[in-house]
Amino acid sequence: MSNRYEAEGKIHAIMDTQEINDRFRKREFVLEILDGNYAQHVKFQTVQDKCELLDSVEVGQEVKIAFNLKGREYTRRADGSTDYFVNLECWRIEAPGALDAPGNQDTGPQPEDIPDDDYGDVPF
Repeated sequence: MSNRYEAEGKIHAIMDTQEINDRFRKREFVLEILDGNYAQHVKFQTVQDKCELLDSVEVGQEVKIAFNLKGREYTRRADGSTDYFVNLECWRIEAPGALDAPGNQDTGPQPEDIPDDDYGDVPF
């Protein structure tokens, strides 16, 4: 099972970078995702060097993001109770259609460019 997800929507809010400690920082943003008749406002985060991704976008801009679903367990020392946290950790932000723009196409060999005998021992 893959842990890579994508979403498209409009940037609703961008928060300031938070320095959690000398080795960890994060920056959160809210993406407005249309879901039928209702807009969903979903909070995502970027961490470490990915915090700079948000410098190139602005509130109101349509974007496509790639993110991972992160979950962790937390046990409180005081009473031993356990809680669970979920984070949506964004690692790519782009304008929709950006991959179709000139200069962003895949320039590697296409299947029709590879001679049939180069497929060798491929099992299909």
